[in-house]
Amino acid sequence: MRIALVSDVYLPQLGGIELQVHDLAVQLIRAGHDVTVYTLSEGPSDDVPVVRLPSTAGFPVRAAVDRLRGELTSYDIVHAHSSIVSPLAWRAARLARAAIVTVHSLPGPTMPWPLAQLDRYVGDVGWTAVSAAVASVMRRSLPGRVVDVLHNGVDRAAWRPAARQPHPLTIVSTMRLARRKRPLALLDTLAAIRAMVPSGIRLRGVIAGSGPRERALESRRRDLAPWVELPGRLTRFELRELYASADVYLAPAELESFGVAALEARCAGLPVVAMSTGGVGEFIRNGVEGFLVDTDAEMARTTAALLTQPAVLDRLQVHNRHTTPRMTWERVVAQHVAAYQAQLVLRERALASAS
Repeated sequence: MRIALVSDVYLPQLGGIELQVHDLAVQLIRAGHDVTVYTLSEGPSDDVPVVRLPSTAGFPVRAAVDRLRGELTSYDIVHAHSSIVSPLAWRAARLARAAIVTVHSLPGPTMPWPLAQLDRYVGDVGWTAVSAAVASVMRRSLPGRVVDVLHNGVDRAAWRPAARQPHPLTIVSTMRLARRKRPLALLDTLAAIRAMVPSGIRLRGVIAGSGPRERALESRRRDLAPWVELPGRLTRFELRELYASADVYLAPAELESFGVAALEARCAGLPVVAMSTGGVGEFIRNGVEGFLVDTDAEMARTTAALLTQPAVLDRLQVHNRHTTPRMTWERVVAQHVAAYQAQLVLRERALASAS
C-alpha cells in the first residue's frame, strides 16, 4: 500500500506526535508498505522519506498546497495527524482521495474546539483518536460520526530494562517542560512526597526534558526540592538507562491524550502513577501496572505509600517487566492497516454510488 503520513510537526522537533509519526513510518515500511512523510518542520534528511514543505507562521504557503494537490492523489491513503491546530494535516485530508485523520490531543475545558466545522471542511474522512479518552470527546463534537481508536505504539524490546544496580528510591518523569504537562505542579508533588516519606529514607527525583518552563522549574527546584535532578532532554537510550535505576514513574498531566512516555516507562518495569483524566488509563490499572489518581495530593499520597511498601512496589515492578501491553507495534500496525483498508472500501462504495 502507498501511504502518505502528514503531520505539521516532525523530527528533529521532539514531541509525542513527532516521534509517533516517525516510528509509525518506520514500522509500516518494515511491514512492506511504501511510506512518505509530509511536514512543515525543517530539518536534515531522515531515515524515512520526508517531504519538508515551506510555511509562514506555521501555515503552509501556496507552493506547499500546490505540491500536496499534485502529489497526494497518487497515494492509496493519506493519514493526517492532527493536534488542536494542524493546518497542513487538515488541508491534506481535504485534498486526498481517501484519508484518515488521527487526533493526538485533548482540548482544555475552556478551549474552543471547532471539530464540527473541521469535519465539514475536510469532507468524507475516517476520524480516529489515539485513545478512548480523546475519542469520547470527539464523539460529543461529531454526533452520528464513527470515531475509531488507533493507539500509539511502543517497541517493548527497546525498553526492556537493563541490569538494575543498587540505588536510592528514585522517582522519575519525562516530559516537554511546558505548562500543559504541569512540570511545576510535579515539583510541588515531589516536595509533598518527600515530606510524607520518613526522613531516614533517601529519595532521588529526576524530571527529564526541556521546554519553555525549564528556567522557572530550575528556579523553584533550588528553593523547594534540591534533591530533584533536571538533566534536560535525554535520548531514548539515556532514558532506558535512567529507568534501570528508578522505581516509580509519575505522569502529572491532566490532559494527556495517550501518554507514550508513561507507556515506555511501564515497559521498562516502572509502576506508573498518573492522572485519571487522560489516556494513560488504557494501559495502567489500579494496583496492577500502577495507580490512577484524581488530584496532585492523591498522587503524592499514593506515591509515598508505594515507596514505603517494598512488597507492593516489587510486585508491580515484576508485573510490568514480565507482561506485554496491548500497544506493541505489531498490533498497532495491523490496527492501522485494517483502518486504511476499511477507509478505502468506504471510498470505493461512495464513488460507485455516485456514478
